[in-house]
Amino acid sequence: MAARFQVGWMRLIPFLGYHHVLMILIGIAIVLLSLLLAGCSSSSPLMPGIFLISLYYEPYTPVPSTAQADFNVHNAIATVVGNARLAARVGYFGICINPDGGSWLCSNNATALANEVSVAQDPLNLIWLASQFKDMIVFPYLIIIAIIFAFICLLLLATFPGWHEEEDASGSEREVKPFPSRPVSQIALAIIFISSIFVLVSVLWQHTASVAASIIAQDLGNGSVLSGVGTTAMVLGWFSFALLIVVTIGLLVMILSINVLAETFG
Repeated sequence: MAARFQVGWMRLIPFLGYHHVLMILIGIAIVLLSLLLAGCSSSSPLMPGIFLISLYYEPYTPVPSTAQADFNVHNAIATVVGNARLAARVGYFGICINPDGGSWLCSNNATALANEVSVAQDPLNLIWLASQFKDMIVFPYLIIIAIIFAFICLLLLATFPGWHEEEDASGSEREVKPFPSRPVSQIALAIIFISSIFVLVSVLWQHTASVAASIIAQDLGNGSVLSGVGTTAMVLGWFSFALLIVVTIGLLVMILSINVLAETFG
């Protein structure tokens, strides 16, 4: 049974065209970008782990600086924070909070989340800060447009001809594969290039904004509030961009190769 499956799989490999590989890469990029957008949108086990920035109460040794007019302000902040342990994570379309180290509560409505906790659990209004970051800084729509463009490119690649059998002049069968349409190839290249640029701008924006907000929030709550940038979200964004760039280069190489062959044998 295993040998038969292996033989059947090996027979399919010759019919796996160059454009099929590009389609697989585009499909993976679409899935990764969709996961990135879905981060913190629900309380399922995976979603709270995909976040742009996290804010949480945690006592630590405050950082002194000669630029601080009143270094002892951290004592007042620590008094206000008390024993709070709330953690907040921000995604593109939602916020997740963990009030006491238990399960995560996720919603796109910060007011609803704030109503689930007491003043003692969030004395510095980290939920509100998370909401401000999501509403005023995060911009997911370039990624949405990039996903749409990548899907259109996927559909265009699906129209490329594959291997099929034809009879030659002597009557024997042979496997042939016609060249794809040049206009369709060029349109697909332009669309996937635009999609790549949109993802690049979004990921750079996401990375820069998250790091800046994280540093400012932690310094403001010096000694009582820690923050961090979501590694998973960064990996999803940059890896998706890398896949789309590979597809763009692959399409460009294919078009140039077809032009060379057409000029050589035309």
